[in-house]
Amino acid sequence: MKKRKITFVINYFYPDFASTGQLLTELCLDLQHDFDITVIAAQPGYAGESAQTTKLFEEDYLENVKVIRIRLPKVDKTSKVSRMKYIFSYFMLANLALWKEKDVDAIYTISQPPVLGGLIGTIGKFLKRSKHIYNIQDFNPEQAAAVNYTNKQSIFKLAKKVDMLSCSYSDCVIVVGSDMSETLKKRFEHKSVPYHVVINNWTNEDEILPLDKKDVHVQQFLKDNNLQDKFIIMYSGNIGLYYDLENLIKVTEYFKGYEDLAFVFIGEGAVKPQMQSFVEEKEISNVHFLEYQPKEFIKYSLNAADVHLVVNQKGIKGVSVPSKIYGVMAAGKPILGVLEQGSEAQMLIKNSQCGVVVEPQDYQSIIKYIEYLYGLENKKLLDLGFNGRDYLDQHLKREISINKYRNTLKEVLKS
Repeated sequence: MKKRKITFVINYFYPDFASTGQLLTELCLDLQHDFDITVIAAQPGYAGESAQTTKLFEEDYLENVKVIRIRLPKVDKTSKVSRMKYIFSYFMLANLALWKEKDVDAIYTISQPPVLGGLIGTIGKFLKRSKHIYNIQDFNPEQAAAVNYTNKQSIFKLAKKVDMLSCSYSDCVIVVGSDMSETLKKRFEHKSVPYHVVINNWTNEDEILPLDKKDVHVQQFLKDNNLQDKFIIMYSGNIGLYYDLENLIKVTEYFKGYEDLAFVFIGEGAVKPQMQSFVEEKEISNVHFLEYQPKEFIKYSLNAADVHLVVNQKGIKGVSVPSKIYGVMAAGKPILGVLEQGSEAQMLIKNSQCGVVVEPQDYQSIIKYIEYLYGLENKKLLDLGFNGRDYLDQHLKREISINKYRNTLKEVLKS
């Protein structure tokens, strides 16, 4: 029997470092035997890479998955104008690439670029007479509003109406946390709420395993970055606008005299230069900034930490779930969560008993809990981390989420 064709319009895809790109690469590869899959994505550039082609569209294959790459202008994440130019270029070219695809049974889009990702699916649904599955990784404009990205309320209102339209016209909305399901219901005032399902994000728990710091690869990472014999508090991921990292970095000044303690920030993003400037200005020598690690090496860099930071800005509850939490739990590391009560990530930490949580912007409590974890005896620290791994193995395995996606897509295509 001929497989049904699903076109994924998802912006980031292998080999991009973006967490959504990695997740959706794994999803497409796991579903390639169930469906005929085409991916429309930008040329790799999440970590600042330049496109290596002059072609506007370039066709490639990853195993059985056809990948159409779009060449886009390089984005400066510190510039709103640059971001908008990138987003609208992607929107126009992704629509064109989708229009060229034939015999599309379903279009799968995500909430990237903000609002326009869903609109691509809404337009495509009517032009291609296909189904539309809308995967909301982040609610916008709510996310932008939480960090006061613009003070023009008219823009927020219009953007919200457009995204609600995309939700209404989709055949299924997929959200990645129970708190996000509540946000969707509130958007529609609990009336005529679009059909939706909750499917957690994941990590590959067979690739990321708890490793001792004595592991040869972990030791090499520590040696290469001059971090041997340090108690390491790590943040690994997007150093962007929605995490309050530009203020959270200021707590490191309190610990500048702790010679055996190190803060390690791995990744790129809009607020990284601001954080680096603060560290340089205050002459804090135990804060380290590293580039994104290769995907195959993340399992070692995650295991180099003693404690991981999992953070979100105030107002992000029900809007977004920091997917880095799954990798940290897989690595069996304790978590210092800077998260709102009742948020998906906070509930995961509470239910698994894998760490401690403070409210966003409560910097004194962040300092207090860093001191607490720093002073905790090694066995208790290890037990906290292993609690997270045990919970992930019981409730959050990749196979569980992938099967939910498989069944949901089959149901949508059947109706």
